[in-house]
Amino acid sequence: MTTKTATDPKSAVIESRDQLIASFAKGEKPAERWRIGTEHEKFVYRKVDHRAPSYDEPGGIRDLLLALTEFGWRPVEENGRVIALTGRDGSISLEPAGQFELSGAPLENLHQTCQETGRHLEQVKAAGDKLGLGFLGLGMWPDKRRDELPIMPKGRYDIMRRHMPRVGSLGLDMMLRTCTIQVNLDYASEADMAKKFRVGLALQPLGTALFANSPFTEGRPNGMLSYRSHIWSDTDPHRTGMLPFVFEDGFGYERYADYALDVPMYFVYREGRYIDAAGLSFRDFLRGELPVLPGELPTLEDWSDHLSTAFPEVRLKTFLEMRGSDGGPWNRICALPALWVGLLYDQGALDAAWDLVKDWTLDERQSLRDAVPKLALDAPLPGGGKLRDIAGEVLDIAHAGLSTRGRGFGGDNETGFLDPLREIVRSGKTPAERLLERYHGAWNGDVAQVYEEESY
Repeated sequence: MTTKTATDPKSAVIESRDQLIASFAKGEKPAERWRIGTEHEKFVYRKVDHRAPSYDEPGGIRDLLLALTEFGWRPVEENGRVIALTGRDGSISLEPAGQFELSGAPLENLHQTCQETGRHLEQVKAAGDKLGLGFLGLGMWPDKRRDELPIMPKGRYDIMRRHMPRVGSLGLDMMLRTCTIQVNLDYASEADMAKKFRVGLALQPLGTALFANSPFTEGRPNGMLSYRSHIWSDTDPHRTGMLPFVFEDGFGYERYADYALDVPMYFVYREGRYIDAAGLSFRDFLRGELPVLPGELPTLEDWSDHLSTAFPEVRLKTFLEMRGSDGGPWNRICALPALWVGLLYDQGALDAAWDLVKDWTLDERQSLRDAVPKLALDAPLPGGGKLRDIAGEVLDIAHAGLSTRGRGFGGDNETGFLDPLREIVRSGKTPAERLLERYHGAWNGDVAQVYEEESY
């Protein structure tokens, strides 16, 4: 989740709805300036007993953050506590229970993405070795109850923790027990954004299936292959889901702004403090009628903060975020951006991907999304067959898109980063299914073995 690293005192006051719409247009970039921003989270555990460390304890999350300053990372504080880091590779932040996230810098190609990922993981492993900490690459804690997990000292999380149980039964699981990989991508125009949004939403279930990696809850199989994805189905219906309006004629910046205005607020950030506005209306804020700040109008920074509190499968800010995939091992961190860059950053690939999904109905898209957490590649495909039936074709489209991009390094283009996904399609087994095979086989029902085999 987003961590504020600074406040802009010059952020413009919003005086008209047009400013909200224009904020999306400011994200438009010509193709030569398109970048790739990759975010990945991992679970932190004590090697001696697999316990999730608290923030304050010796050798805990605070000490891990401080240890990384030896690599040039700069601390970001909230109320006198270090809660994030900034540096040349983007920012490091904390999810609510101490999940460790790198929000990578905007980079030109996937070779740079993998180099950035490698630097980060080597740094956290070095720091972790000194502190007795390990890092696990899964989509959900395989063995932890909610009450066993620490809470990080971040104001927005206190507000969210209070609000989540009011609107869904699994929101606290989303906050405390899940990890994801996502990629942030650019668009050239409103029309380009709309087409990328539609392809991203329609094919997000395939991304969920290929990266399905959360089959355990509290030490046992949970009946799902991506329980992390299932969690989103009962987190908060006002700010999650497949956004049917994206596929309607005329979809663009204005329609997304209307959607975001209807997402209930979480907070307003003022003078280093998060003010609880959970459930209140940003439309009231625009009229100066927000009960917690009567008479005050929002700024564009408030709007940006608010956009970060919507959690659909694809999210629009001044870029598009592909949000549907579980956390996983090193090579799949690079594979996720390879999939979406290949599909969305070449016009021929984008057109081919759209041709594949454009005739799916609203109900068919939703049914596919609903089936994927449990069935992954065996989810029923619109028009008949299973999702696995198009997986190879989608990877071929992404491969062609990456080939056309022609971003080489040492004689290789970017297509090799798709190899882990090719292996999943070839074998027919998702990462979660391989974990379950080991659980029922070599692990003899002991999920603790996952720490030996799935740590970075």
